[in-house]
Amino acid sequence: MEQQLDNQVFIIGAGPGDPDLITVKGLSILQKADVVLYTDSLVNEELINRAKPEAEVIKSAGLALDEMVEIMIAKVREGKSVARVHTGDPSVYGAILEQMVLLKKAEVPFTIVPGVSSVFAAAAALQAELTVPDLTQTLILTRAEGRTPVPEREQLQDLARHHSTIALYLSSTLTKKVVKEFLAAGWSEETPVAVVQRASWPDQKIVRTTLMNLDRDMAANGIRSQAMILAGWALDPELHDHSMHRSKLYDASFTHRFRKGVTKE
Repeated sequence: MEQQLDNQVFIIGAGPGDPDLITVKGLSILQKADVVLYTDSLVNEELINRAKPEAEVIKSAGLALDEMVEIMIAKVREGKSVARVHTGDPSVYGAILEQMVLLKKAEVPFTIVPGVSSVFAAAAALQAELTVPDLTQTLILTRAEGRTPVPEREQLQDLARHHSTIALYLSSTLTKKVVKEFLAAGWSEETPVAVVQRASWPDQKIVRTTLMNLDRDMAANGIRSQAMILAGWALDPELHDHSMHRSKLYDASFTHRFRKGVTKE
């Protein structure tokens, strides 16, 4: 007999778009849930179609926070399990904190199931390693300041001073500001930048450019939404063409607890 879910809310990361990029656990919950509440403006319909036939499917794009949470609370109190499906990973720009606050206030239990963030789908599409030895070992996930402010200590210019790889969410309409902030932080105009729109979707679009040409090339490609901007020398496509910046992890002379180093004479 198929195991039933507990009567609670499961906040699930659906992944970046490709329906096969949901986790095994996330898919299992989706297929068993009595109610599926999903972000219809972002989550792939093909994935939602994998819910069980008798599941109640509710679109959330047109709902305000209170309306959405009231539905989840009511369904759980009716003895049903609810799959709240978010795009990407719910912990990154997922707006789940305000949902959790209200669920806790109503004493409705919930579980978070992580998902694949668009930053990693974008890196995969670009065949890029975002942390390259002797080049950059830090990845900053952030966004440019627009209508929604960012904390004073997290201004893009200040973060960019680290000269690490930077991934920009929700910044497709702010590229002029992005370029200005990076240049003010001392970045070269020739710094490699890659933009992936709708990473892992069938209509995925990739634009490789430089910091100087970022705004022009995004405009030329009509990219103003659902795009991940990755900036830094880890995005240099020429890294594939030479043997610099190699990890020591697989070097024959590098010793760790699973392998004894080989000394060359």
